[in-house]
Amino acid sequence: CFLSLQKREISNFDYLMYLNTLAGRSYNDYMQYPVFPWVLADYHSETLNLTNPHTFRDLSKPMGAQTVERKHKFIQRFNEVEKNLAAQCHYCTHYSSAIIVASYLVRMEPFTQTFCSLQGGSFDVADRMFHSVKSTWESASRDNMSDVRELIPEFFYLPEFLTNANHFELGCMQDGTVLGDVQLPPWADGDPHKFILLHRQALESDYVSAHLHRWIDLIFGHKQHGSAAVEAVNTYHPYFYGDKMDLNNIKDPLIKSTILGFISNFGQIPKQV
Repeated sequence: CFLSLQKREISNFDYLMYLNTLAGRSYNDYMQYPVFPWVLADYHSETLNLTNPHTFRDLSKPMGAQTVERKHKFIQRFNEVEKNLAAQCHYCTHYSSAIIVASYLVRMEPFTQTFCSLQGGSFDVADRMFHSVKSTWESASRDNMSDVRELIPEFFYLPEFLTNANHFELGCMQDGTVLGDVQLPPWADGDPHKFILLHRQALESDYVSAHLHRWIDLIFGHKQHGSAAVEAVNTYHPYFYGDKMDLNNIKDPLIKSTILGFISNFGQIPKQV
């Protein structure tokens, strides 16, 4: 399959879906939903230039290391945790979880009800809702130390999830903005179909094709855990590595329940392929 990718016999999208399936990810499980990368870093230009390397996200680095300052903060956290003898990791949150999936797809049923159920029966505070592609990128790549989320496949084929066609009352932000359709980058001209078209073109671009394997190493490959992950600033809370923990040998029901609840709420690392 990798040779087919190199020869351009299959698309990058199809290859990522194949890897997700091999790693145990499925549309049927919000906790192990297919994970896709942010591929762009330009959500402000009027025109999207797919020949400019600066248009793209650094696929060799996890979301927590997209800026030098942010990377150093997570390395500092890793080192401080070691001194405190706590669970040593760079990230205590995850790049894919049930709540992340439901938040992206909240404008569509049945994800609306799923999101509300996970939030205790109602929508989240408006300022924390998914309302803008640009602000979500800025949060996950730069601004929010508890946000390292990646994307889901729908960002590359489903324009409907970006519109509030059901007219849900999603709330009003502190600046007075009433939430409705997702705010799109200028280069999408306010058109969800154009956004999906250009975003898919970005995924299949020469730049992403040449660098996608680096992101795959982080999520599905040898930089997923161990010393390679430490060097890549890519380690997560030990509970996220579900397949590395033998729950059958944990006798204390409270500890076992805590671990399962942690995985359920915060996400799980894919199986290594």
